[in-house]
Amino acid sequence: MKLSSLCAAAGIAFDGPDANITGFAIDHRKVAPGTVFGAFRGARFNGEDFIAAAIEAGAVAVVAAPDAAVEGAVHFSDAEPRRLFARLAAPFFTPVPDTLVAVTGTNGKTSTVELTRQLWRMAGQRAASIGTLGITTSDESVSTGLTTPDIATFLANLTGLAREGVTHVAYEASSHGLSQYRIEGPRVSAGAFTNLSRDHLDYHATMEDYFAAKMRLFDEVVVDGGAAVVWADDAWSEKAIGHVRARGLQLYTVGGKGEDIRLLGRAPGGLGQKLEIEHAGTTRVIDLPLIGAYQAANALVAAGLVLATGGDADVTFDAMKRLVTVRGRLERAAISPVGSPVYVDYAHTPDALAAAIDALRPHVAGRLIVVFGAGGDRDKGKRPEMGRAASEGADIAIVTDDNPRGEAPAAIRKMVLEGMSTMIAEGRAREIGDRREAIGSAIAEAQAGDIVLVAGKGHEQGQIIGSGDTARVLPFDDVTVAREMAGTLGGK
Repeated sequence: MKLSSLCAAAGIAFDGPDANITGFAIDHRKVAPGTVFGAFRGARFNGEDFIAAAIEAGAVAVVAAPDAAVEGAVHFSDAEPRRLFARLAAPFFTPVPDTLVAVTGTNGKTSTVELTRQLWRMAGQRAASIGTLGITTSDESVSTGLTTPDIATFLANLTGLAREGVTHVAYEASSHGLSQYRIEGPRVSAGAFTNLSRDHLDYHATMEDYFAAKMRLFDEVVVDGGAAVVWADDAWSEKAIGHVRARGLQLYTVGGKGEDIRLLGRAPGGLGQKLEIEHAGTTRVIDLPLIGAYQAANALVAAGLVLATGGDADVTFDAMKRLVTVRGRLERAAISPVGSPVYVDYAHTPDALAAAIDALRPHVAGRLIVVFGAGGDRDKGKRPEMGRAASEGADIAIVTDDNPRGEAPAAIRKMVLEGMSTMIAEGRAREIGDRREAIGSAIAEAQAGDIVLVAGKGHEQGQIIGSGDTARVLPFDDVTVAREMAGTLGGK
């Protein structure tokens, strides 16, 4: 494809020398002859340092800031080079699936996009989801390692899915991905907002800045005339609705305060819950096979996305009865020797931990034992808040290591324990640094009627030790470890 044709398709003025374009890259090591190279200034690396190497490798155009030094290639300059790079790349990566929806919020993104995929699949669509779990289709799951990959990878993934016959894709729109323009370009039919609570304040200056990054989904990414599905029961929902209305998108609200899918009642039971909802003047009862209020919220937002993009209400609500648990999201991993279930959940924020605890509480006949920690090199302010969430909701808590990264694990645990003074004084909290030992201790302690919750890592397959060039990822899967420890003790 000619560079001039790409520019015309993207609405970008171009009068430089034309060239055949073979690809896009933001890593100079992936540049081949005919590549458009994106040189961005980041927190750890400055892409402008590799411009000369990229041109030597065959880059014919470079997208960078106006003051970047570019010699021997076309320089596309912009104060927001990431956004310009995305605009230029989008016409190159074709085809893409016809129906794209994106989900933003602090918690629930992974579950919501995967549940949306399941609902589409049960309605007969060729569907996929992209996010923290990787790329999930009806046939396979491929890990990408990031909630929102770089724009070139993201667009290439969409094109690959379209060529395989996938017509519907739901993907996670993280605050990092939105603020760094990693999900630009394709026509996004609908976006969804789940909730907002403290997270990533090591990256965003304030909660307002964090929220503003999320709202780029409604302000700029969803196509003109597209739809927005908003969970109406969050403290930030009204502000999100304000963005939707200001943009003129079709608004679908969901939840107890929802106008389009109103949650009238919820009753836990067995391994699921019974939902009573109202939609289009009709009251329905849905036996949802997922545990917890937040999973009910995720499933209803997913249903909202399906309906907002043309799905049939009867088919969609009937399919909710056959949804399956998302990997690492209140996933029942094992049964202890005395019959106590062990659940694994990705909860790694104060609100998410409290929600996971609340989800399991109605099913606890005895005690709720929680094993959790906090990640290193991330927002330190949320650590005592996570301790408080456990202290207020659990009967017994074991503070352990999560992904310490470049910090001293003991220092991280100490900050978590600062929020648990009452629980410590009552002898209901203790510290076990080794995560395997902590999980084993919780399972061994569980008695009949107890439930064990292992929180923080969910689907992750490794534990990150160190940072930068010295970082190591040690194989570690909470589900596998829970099963091994339960098996060692005689459970299953």
